[in-house]
Amino acid sequence: MNPPQPSSRSGGIVAVLALAGTVAAIMQTLVTPLIAELPQILHTSSSNAAWVITVTLLVGGVCVPVSGRLGDLVGKRRMMLICVVPLVAGSAVCALSTSVVPMIVGRGLQGMGMGMIPLGIALLRDVVPAEKLSGSIALVSASMGIGGAIGLPIAAAVAQYADWQELFWGSAVLALVIGVLIFVVVPDVPAAARGQRFDVLGAIGLAIGLVALLLAISKGADWGWASGTTLGLFAVAVIALLVWGFWELRTRDPLIDLRTTARPRVLITNAASILVGVGMYSFMLIAPQLLQFPKATGFGLGQSMLAAGLWIAPGGIMMMLISPLGGMLINSRGPKLTLLSGALVIAVGYALALPLMGTAAGIMVAGIVINSGVALAYGAMPALIMSSVPLSETAAANGFNSLMRSLGTTIGSAVIGVVLAHMTIDLGGHTIASKDGFRTGLLIGCGVALISAAVAAFIPSPRAAGGEEAAERPAAGADQAPARG
Repeated sequence: MNPPQPSSRSGGIVAVLALAGTVAAIMQTLVTPLIAELPQILHTSSSNAAWVITVTLLVGGVCVPVSGRLGDLVGKRRMMLICVVPLVAGSAVCALSTSVVPMIVGRGLQGMGMGMIPLGIALLRDVVPAEKLSGSIALVSASMGIGGAIGLPIAAAVAQYADWQELFWGSAVLALVIGVLIFVVVPDVPAAARGQRFDVLGAIGLAIGLVALLLAISKGADWGWASGTTLGLFAVAVIALLVWGFWELRTRDPLIDLRTTARPRVLITNAASILVGVGMYSFMLIAPQLLQFPKATGFGLGQSMLAAGLWIAPGGIMMMLISPLGGMLINSRGPKLTLLSGALVIAVGYALALPLMGTAAGIMVAGIVINSGVALAYGAMPALIMSSVPLSETAAANGFNSLMRSLGTTIGSAVIGVVLAHMTIDLGGHTIASKDGFRTGLLIGCGVALISAAVAAFIPSPRAAGGEEAAERPAAGADQAPARG
């Protein structure tokens, strides 16, 4: 099969794909302003209401790699359009919900649409000229963080000044607009793996393993890390993923080619992705709480949800501005150095946060630095992946890398949650996280970022990784200076 030819209107295509990624990411933060009110809105307990957030994580974790593989089989544009359907439907179901079960169903449907982000990144390899590819990858990849950062103040403003249902009706309209733009602007290109079969058993096995693992990590603090339920889920995850791996290595057309993911360049990039995910999400958990905690604590800044979101938003805007610079750095020095640099910038941001956490402006500055590092790292990771896999596995490999990032955010949430739950003070009869707890969380974020930089340093250059990778693919533009790594 001849490789697809880049489009002459690539600028508009990149803009649409970046907007699609931003909208999909906004869906994840959509309910954040409603967390405290969900039990009343849905007439349920706090523990039941928490599933409104957890279900999106679980469904997204399963659907992202599946959507990626289907994109390789039936076409990435087609799969992006299919992903729009559950985003619109899920938003409408949530808007009409008056109890917890339909809300959970709606949020699960929204999770099904999360595969849109890695599909968009993979599609760039087909439709963008080589000289523009690195910058385009950086921008679309960073849309995950951009959507999360700017989605919070937007959602908070809507929740504060309008009915909560408007959040979901608005998201339904956004998703519908994205679907129209993808249909009109994004070209249809031949599926790189057309003719291969979809690995149904592999998808089922991966789903069982991932749901058990993500559920154990995300709910372990609530259920108890040593509880029978948590340990049982970890055991199911280990067994299911081992059986899944055994199957994937022996089936003709695997859901995820583990031999490809085992290549050092891909394997180490995915390991670094998990750590970068931990580093990114740690700040996203800590900063809003520091901003919103009452001043009576002695360290809280007493900001409203809307004000806190506005202090955090410049970090998301900075990601948008840094992404093109990240693309230039990838072209000039290679994605490995860009990933390493991004991890180090994240570490610097956490180091700045420690002395600056006493003011809202200080937290904003730290967030700008951290998100700048995230933009560099998020742009470099898919560039590394796509320069190391065959064209027929681009979407699946990107989906798996996105899953690794999501696994990192889940681990980060669990670790920081445990720290803040165990390092507490008493305020007016209420137990809340202490200043030392937040400092410890920031130190963890800094340490993890440094570890991710150390891991990235071991990523082999294309030349060291072996010549078979370059032979399997057309130039992706991500490693135009291979000697520099």
